[in-house]
Amino acid sequence: MKQLKMALMAILTIFCITAVNAQTKKSKTANHQHAMAYQCPMKCEGDKTYDKAGKCPVCKMNLKTVSKKNTAAAMYQCPMKCEGDKTYSKEGKCPVCNMALKKVKMDKVKDSHNGHNHN
Repeated sequence: MKQLKMALMAILTIFCITAVNAQTKKSKTANHQHAMAYQCPMKCEGDKTYDKAGKCPVCKMNLKTVSKKNTAAAMYQCPMKCEGDKTYSKEGKCPVCNMALKKVKMDKVKDSHNGHNHN
């Protein structure tokens, strides 16, 4: 009976260690995926990045991994300023004039909190 208890304890211990190890590997993989982005090595689309590996839609080359920390957040704006200084976080078309939004430098984007306060 004592040997059976020892065998069960050993099996339970091995199971717990395996479960913890698997969970640790899973979380490390998830953190690694969030820190990576994919980009065309030919920069066909400028600094545009993708969340998943694949092929560039322009030149069909395999996308290369780049660190998301090194990619600056891009802002896009209508070149006709239909909506004033309104910016968007993704490429697309202006909802007013339907022109393609253009990438703007972050230092040119005006702070939306200038001219008022939050009292």
